[in-house]
Amino acid sequence: MKDYLIKATTYNGMIRAYAATSTELVEEARRRQDTWATASAALGRTLTITTMMGAMLKGNDSITVKVEGDGPIGAIVTDGNAKGHVRGYVINPHVDFDLNEKGKLDVARAVGRQGKVSVIKDLGLRDYFTGEVPIISGEISEDFTYYFVTSEQIPSAVGAGVLVNPDHTILAAGGFIVQVMPGADEEIITKLENQINELPAISKLIQEGNTPEQILQRLFVGEEVKIHEKMPIEFRCKCSKERIANAIIGLGKEEIQNMIEEDNGAEASCHFCNETYTFTREELEDLKQQ
Repeated sequence: MKDYLIKATTYNGMIRAYAATSTELVEEARRRQDTWATASAALGRTLTITTMMGAMLKGNDSITVKVEGDGPIGAIVTDGNAKGHVRGYVINPHVDFDLNEKGKLDVARAVGRQGKVSVIKDLGLRDYFTGEVPIISGEISEDFTYYFVTSEQIPSAVGAGVLVNPDHTILAAGGFIVQVMPGADEEIITKLENQINELPAISKLIQEGNTPEQILQRLFVGEEVKIHEKMPIEFRCKCSKERIANAIIGLGKEEIQNMIEEDNGAEASCHFCNETYTFTREELEDLKQQ
């Protein structure tokens, strides 16, 4: 199944929902970052949620997410946009532990239970919107549920999951975000809470072949679900040799000359996709003249 997400409403518009399959996206991130299983789960959950949060934006708006816990993987950094493009990395990709007491990857131990979640939205205005909340569990989904309620004052339920094969490749990944709109009564909220609690693990549903549409049908049993948009999602980086070249030019002629004399060239790697760009002595000479 190709990765995609859907935007939907139910309960006569009182509930807004997003659901996504992100297996290929998370596998691409794992391949590029060489993450081990627990780190893959942490990064994959964050990438999936960031993708859905990006889908809440419009036009050329973008979002950057940082999960900075006190666990051994260090910070998780992701960014996404309204077009379904997302990228991300972890500081220490080679982190893996035995399964936790629930038989699942121990993401909380990798992320840490102390720290913060930051969300920065570039909405094309002079100032960015920035929201920040403390990490409450390190499990990622619970931390973003807390973020929406606390920072954006939107009662929400966030679920994201990643299953990893024995060879560390990604078996299944996906997630959902359900949000309560103003005017929803307590009966709807109570019923929704019960339905969410009864839903099987999202990664298990995707492993079984459920589509985002089917996941929402499972979630909102007996309710009409209106699909408003379906969009492909993918791991896509913004980096290019031209962007790196512009960054080198910004260092100034003296620094470029030092590269030429000391290293006889230059090499730069992108944190997000691990792509490496090489500049020869001649190319640096050209950049120095610009």
